[in-house]
Amino acid sequence: MTQHHDGTPGADTPDAALASDAPQPPASDSDVDAGEAGAEHDAAPTDEETSGEDAAVAESIDEVRAERDALRDTLQRVQADFINFRKRSATQSAVDIDRATGRIVEALLPVLDAAEAAYIRHPDEVGPLLNSMLAELRRHGLEPLDLDGAPFDPEVAEAVAHESGAGGDVVVAEVLRSGYRWKGTTLRPAMVRTKD
Repeated sequence: MTQHHDGTPGADTPDAALASDAPQPPASDSDVDAGEAGAEHDAAPTDEETSGEDAAVAESIDEVRAERDALRDTLQRVQADFINFRKRSATQSAVDIDRATGRIVEALLPVLDAAEAAYIRHPDEVGPLLNSMLAELRRHGLEPLDLDGAPFDPEVAEAVAHESGAGGDVVVAEVLRSGYRWKGTTLRPAMVRTKD
């Protein structure tokens, strides 16, 4: 056992060891409250930290709002493009259908010409068939051109013969082969004889 020069036992003596192992008196409530208050004081953010955090949160919110607005604009553009695409597709589809059916009707024109020629020779026998066929084609968009006595229009008629007269306006004197319009567009111009 070591002793200080004043004769008191040192820290490495068994008495000193026993004293450090001895139970300590419990801390009072005031000591605990003081410790907790100190810890709370250490954990509480300062005004500068609070304002810095608020600024960071506000900046994050602004970034999220800007991103949301950009996404909304993109979505609206995509939606408008899709609506325009659907309209263009529907229009193109209708044009393609009209063109295809127009080709079918154009292929039937020689049959109509033959039926008209047969009608001239045998009106009673061929008339009902020709009228039925023309009525069905009219229902789908075919229009025979009625040009007899009308002013000559090169958009809807081809002049294959001409009679000179008094020198006035050129009119259709006779329709030699019928012309047809398909849904507002000239499918086949009429073949006519004109006079002035």
